Amino acid sequence: MRYNSEITTLADLARVQARHFPDDKALIYQDKSLTYSQLDIQSNRVANALLAKRIKEQSRIALLAKDSLSSYTILFACAKINAVLVPINWRLAAAEVSYILRDADVEFLFVGSEFQTLIETIINELDGVKTIISLADKPQDKWLTYENWCHSHSDVQPNMTININNVVVQMYTSGTTGRPKGVQLAHYSFFAIAQEFLKEGKSWINWHEKDKSLLILPCFHIGGLWWAIRGLVSGAENILLSTFDSVEILKIIPEYRITKTCLVPAMIQVLLSEPQCKKTDFSSLEYIIYGGSPIAESSLKEAMSTFACNFVQIYGMTETGNCAVSLSPDAHTLATNPDRLKSAGKPFPGVSVAILDSEGKEVPSTKVGEICIKSPANMIGYWKLSEATANTLVNGWIHTGDAGYFDTEGYIYICDRIKDMICCASENIYPAEIENILYEHPAVAEVAVIGVPDADFGETIKAIVVLKAGMHVTALDIIQFVRGKLADFKLPRSVEFAESLPRTLSGKLQKAKLREKYWQGYQRKVN
Repeated sequence: MRYNSEITTLADLARVQARHFPDDKALIYQDKSLTYSQLDIQSNRVANALLAKRIKEQSRIALLAKDSLSSYTILFACAKINAVLVPINWRLAAAEVSYILRDADVEFLFVGSEFQTLIETIINELDGVKTIISLADKPQDKWLTYENWCHSHSDVQPNMTININNVVVQMYTSGTTGRPKGVQLAHYSFFAIAQEFLKEGKSWINWHEKDKSLLILPCFHIGGLWWAIRGLVSGAENILLSTFDSVEILKIIPEYRITKTCLVPAMIQVLLSEPQCKKTDFSSLEYIIYGGSPIAESSLKEAMSTFACNFVQIYGMTETGNCAVSLSPDAHTLATNPDRLKSAGKPFPGVSVAILDSEGKEVPSTKVGEICIKSPANMIGYWKLSEATANTLVNGWIHTGDAGYFDTEGYIYICDRIKDMICCASENIYPAEIENILYEHPAVAEVAVIGVPDADFGETIKAIVVLKAGMHVTALDIIQFVRGKLADFKLPRSVEFAESLPRTLSGKLQKAKLREKYWQGYQRKVN
């Protein structure tokens, strides 16, 4: 991992890189671009414009917009004046956006053109929001445009002292199990792992200033923001997409000679399904980083063959400052263990991982327990949720809620979310084990396995299956496909066919939504 030790905060990043790479392109979006010098100057203007509005230190400034060059000038502006950026998932409903803006005590809001109408519908609920700036060319009459608002302000560096422990970004979790929680990330969260690599004299995926990095994941997702920072801190040229567009991606990779990109497995599968994929020139690609959800081994092998580059899996969560564990390229290609591709990998330098039982005691290798992570990039805590913070961040350890185990060589394997575990006739069953088998069925495009209530066994196993186009199978075919590959008590007892499965933008399956209709009327969601 190429890393400049001068950069310890996001406030440093644009300023330092402007000195080292003034005329190199930092960000490209459609037909526009910013050099590192321009990124520094533009973020200074936005920072000074915010100061002119008397924004105080650690005030929350929200961004509801698809990614663009402005997203990053706003990010670095906030960092330079010790404010906190709250990037909002633009796929949320109006009520969810309203909740986040109110929960975060947002005073200042930047809005993309597509979301002006949404904000208008909830404006009366947003008493705390004092100023709204539109990123659109033609905003609502009462809102200022971004360009007009910041253009007249000075481009002098704000003279503010920024501490690495200051919160700089507040990201809201997906909220699949209730109200979303604001994860407070300090400046150190974006640099601590890189510093650990530097201490050990190691690199990660060989970042360099000649890299062409493709930014596909949105910056309201920790994976997207973390990936963008990795490219910028390396002096790379970063090509930005506002949304995932598989056809456009297959054009951009050869056009810009992309060397590195970060994807979630669902995106990889969509790219592989595009007719143009087999004809695309991927010769420039050096690394594809993937994570955020499981990937079927068959899909991974197809991707490795098609893209013909190094593959690296990452595992972590917003609360750990993104990734804490990684499966290296060598482990993908040189593994003698046939199950190695199912592993999440080993901890990064400076990161400790423990597998704990329900009493908080470490369990031996190969035994399943909760994965807990102590990382130098861990969050400060949840915003205004001291009890939730205390339950998740215990003595420096993030309790991930994921069930997994170490093998005898120290590789970490993830079984499932603990809350998704099915208890059938006193047997604990992890759905991912069944899903991995079903993904091998030639007719299965997507699958989710959940527990549904049963009067005799407590819970039984239901598979919800999305078939590939033009394929036809029966429920019995699906059940028989699992038979013999797993113990009989792990066989699905029922199968439902669906057109699609609910997912977050990051590709994570929303099992809570799938379970809802089966658990209505039950006080608890376990039986």
